Amino acid sequence: MKVILEKATANNAKEIFDIQVEAFMPLLDKYKDYESNPANESIEKVVSRINRPDGGFYKIVADNKLVGAICIFTNEETQFWISPMFILPTYQGKGIAQKAIQLIEDMFPQATSWELATLLEEERNCYLYEKIGYKKTGITKKLNDNATLIFYKKRCN
Repeated sequence: MKVILEKATANNAKEIFDIQVEAFMPLLDKYKDYESNPANESIEKVVSRINRPDGGFYKIVADNKLVGAICIFTNEETQFWISPMFILPTYQGKGIAQKAIQLIEDMFPQATSWELATLLEEERNCYLYEKIGYKKTGITKKLNDNATLIFYKKRCN
């Protein structure tokens, strides 16, 4: 499966928003984290991420179909964050997220580190990040009785 990333524009906001809701709704239903789950965000939040001066959204296109998105931003010129990243449920488990992260890392060779957070309870996500070199930072944040964020960091050469 061929995976490419394309910089999103405001014209893509509705499509990205719809995919974000579809991708995160099962997690919202499962963990009830109404304050932080991207399925509960507004389309205006998607537009603001697309227009971030310190990053932006990239569309994840697999076999010429928009299947997800990855948002990155930088705290400093060489420290990058991924938040959020999502893939349509029917395309999950096919290696697309792994390829998207590799592509985004390759796009920013100046990065000395990449960071992200995911739900501790989502073992498949944790496995993916650890498999591609992300290490637990030891920082967690309890969202509610059902969900805890765990933070990861990958140092680059």
